[in-house]
Amino acid sequence: MMITTKGRNALKVMIDLAAHEGEGFISLSDIAERQKESLKYLEYSAKQLSTAGLILSARGKSGGYKLARRAEDYTVAEILVSGEGSLAPVHCLEDGALPCENADSCRTLPLFKELDEVIMNFLKSKTLKELL
Repeated sequence: MMITTKGRNALKVMIDLAAHEGEGFISLSDIAERQKESLKYLEYSAKQLSTAGLILSARGKSGGYKLARRAEDYTVAEILVSGEGSLAPVHCLEDGALPCENADSCRTLPLFKELDEVIMNFLKSKTLKELL
């Protein structure tokens, strides 16, 4: 498993919004400037986060984005999954993957299942607030 730019940018957006919680809607251009990240990349991340229901958006002069919940109510796992889609260490463990024809005889599958569980439990134990 490798966390790509999509996952890292989702975290950057969420951390920035959490750091400015209570200030109303925050423009993506302000986030891009503070995070030293491309606005275009952050637009994609914001769309994914909004679709997942993790952030709220508003259009207009005072529009932008803000957290849908309190920072302590988000896990790092749900944020990364919204950006990455899957954190499974191997394709056959991804949600919706077709069953592997070799699953019954695969000697590595138990290892990767355990790894997936360890990774997800770790990421679920960390909150957005802790990253501040």
